[in-house]
Amino acid sequence: MATPAARSATALSALDHLVWRGDRLAVEAAPGRPTGHPALDAVLPGGGWPTGALTELLIPHFGVGELGLLLPQLRNIPAGRWGVCIAPPGLPYAPALAAAGVPLGRLLLVQAESPAHARWACRQALASRSCEIVLLWLAEADMAALRRLQLAAEDSATPLILLRPASVTGQASPAVLRLELSADRGGVQVRVLKRRGPMLAAPVRLMLPWSAARSRPDLATATGSSADTPTSHPHSDPDASVHALVRPRPARSGPAGFHAGAQ
Repeated sequence: MATPAARSATALSALDHLVWRGDRLAVEAAPGRPTGHPALDAVLPGGGWPTGALTELLIPHFGVGELGLLLPQLRNIPAGRWGVCIAPPGLPYAPALAAAGVPLGRLLLVQAESPAHARWACRQALASRSCEIVLLWLAEADMAALRRLQLAAEDSATPLILLRPASVTGQASPAVLRLELSADRGGVQVRVLKRRGPMLAAPVRLMLPWSAARSRPDLATATGSSADTPTSHPHSDPDASVHALVRPRPARSGPAGFHAGAQ
């Protein structure tokens, strides 16, 4: 017959999975949505992007590889659902997205006149409960505004990913996951700033599609003279990934003083 001490130890062992300890990665009741990058999934609680929660991607500049990181999510938008891009800093280049397998008929682009309008549009998209994922490019937001976005994401059970400048890294945020991106040869480095679990000492290095302009002749960066003349991004090194939100300039030159917009 088991002693009281043995019975107590057995009962505590049965409850161990309900207790989260600070020295181990949290396992959420609801699994995360796989990012499409196994090395990143391995370090994220739930094994992917949090669902019904706010995630922040902090980037030093536009085009560091943020869209390449998110392409697996945009590719997998099911019929009857929407992927929403709110206030992106450039006009999406549809041929590049289509070539990457993104179903353009399920992708919505929302332009906003101000950060406040962008946040309002984001909350409406979440409230519709028809979105598979919502991406919001947002530079300006105080803690109260971020909390409203977090609550809207929780209520809709939809992944909400904010793309914000790295300059806000030191600001407090209700996001359950904060990742800082930096360009890397052939891909991007992801530094985990905040997650439900212990700090991660080293960044995660990921290989991404379109890791160099030369590998995608149908894409060029904002300063490119044509789709067949790849050039580097004006604010990044040659190893930074090409961003599909940037349109290549037309091969035919325009009138003097006219610059075909890439933004």
